[in-house]
This record gives sequence, structure tokens and C-alpha cells, in this order.
Amino acid sequence: MDLGIAGCWALVCAASKGLGKGCAQALAREGVNLVVTARGPQALEATAAELRAIHPAIEVRTVAGDITTPEGRAAALAACPRIDILINNAGGPPPGDFREWDREAWIRALDANMLTPIELIKATVDAMAERGFGRIVNITSGAVKAPIDTLGLSNGARSGLTGFVAGLARQPRLAGRNVTINNLLPGAFDTDRLQAGFRNAAAKSGRLPDEIAASRREAIPAQRFGNADEFGQACAFLCSRHAGYLTGQNLLIDGGAYPGTF
Repeated sequence: MDLGIAGCWALVCAASKGLGKGCAQALAREGVNLVVTARGPQALEATAAELRAIHPAIEVRTVAGDITTPEGRAAALAACPRIDILINNAGGPPPGDFREWDREAWIRALDANMLTPIELIKATVDAMAERGFGRIVNITSGAVKAPIDTLGLSNGARSGLTGFVAGLARQPRLAGRNVTINNLLPGAFDTDRLQAGFRNAAAKSGRLPDEIAASRREAIPAQRFGNADEFGQACAFLCSRHAGYLTGQNLLIDGGAYPGTF
């Protein structure tokens, strides 16, 4: 299927690895020009080289920096001639007990996982509407739908973003101008973050990381973890010309782990 987005420009945040990289790779295959961001310049440049190899005709620009800061956002936005597609993504805050989190911990979580996406949306969405096309995808978490007790910072910040998007996406001045805003909610995907979680759990419990991973895998109806490539393909479809009637939605991709009907 031709997604109809060749020649568009996309800003993909936190794209040097994991799910952000998967999204960038899928967009590159569709002929989308990319501005990719990440904190680490070495990994970012390596990813950019891979993206150029996927589709030599596209342009790939890199911006190393912290997208959760005003300076990082300004640099990323300035690198893009225009933004037709915005993929909001940032690493989640650490797990823990809310009794141990002070105000600064909450502010950091909100800055990264709620306010940064909102600021980037604010900077791009009206120009999308003026051009008559725009796609925004926020990578949040399956924990928005099925909260995890140790991820209170993430549950709170990402749920706040979800509520904000639910209202914004339905504004006629956006939805009526072919601008869609949707959220992708990943479950357990085989990323560095997931593996780090297994190692941390192993250190606390005395069990082996592989044993913990096996238990988690067996609890998923699909009997496996997701991979970044399939996540990216789902993201690319949401960004396509064919998805213009799909907005304000939360697409859960978790191998069936969430047990609810709705």
C-alpha cells in the first residue's frame, strides 16, 4: 500500500533507538524526509546513516539535544523546512513509590511526557491546518489504559497528555482541515528500556533477568514481546493519507495483554 506521504517532512523525537527509531525507519521507507532527534550524537548519527540507506532519495537531518528543554525544541523545529508529521516521543520517568517523589521529580516527568509534546504540537499544528494536512502521533504507554503501580510518574504525566489530546484533536479547525492527532500505547516491546527493567527487577529479587523476562512473556497472549519494526509500521499508517478519518484515538499495541473489552 502506498501511504501517500512521500516527500513530506517529519520530526521524530528520541529516534536514535527503540520505538522512535522504528517509527523513523517506517517513515523513511515511505519516502518521508526526516529530522531526527536524540540526546546522544553518536547513536543519532549512526541511525541517520541507516535511514539514508533505507531510502537514498530522502533527506535526513539530525539534531542532538534534549527535546524536553526549550533550547532542544527550538533547535529541532528550526531544522525542519516544514513539519507535516510530528512523532512525539521521550523516555519515561523512573519507577518507584510516590512517597519518595518530590515536586521536582513530578515536574521533570510532566516536562518530558506531557508538556514537551504539547509545546511541539502548539508550534506545528496551526501551520498543518493551513496547508490542509498534518499527522501527529504521540508515543505514550499501555500504562495509560492499564496503570502500573510502580510507574506513577508515567501514569500521571502520560494520562494528562491523553486527556489534553482528546479535546484538541476534536477541534473542527484541526480535524476539519485534515489534521489528526492520535496516541500509540505500547505494551512490552523488546527495547533497551524493557531489558533494563528486567535487570533492575533481577537485582532486587535475586532472580535471573531471563527468568523474569520469560514470566513476563508468558503473561502476554501473543507469547512474545513486540518489536520496533511492527510498531513503526503502525505509526506510519496513522501518518498516512488513508488515516484522515481517524483522530483523537488511543491505539493499544500490546499483544493482547490488556484484558478488557473497551
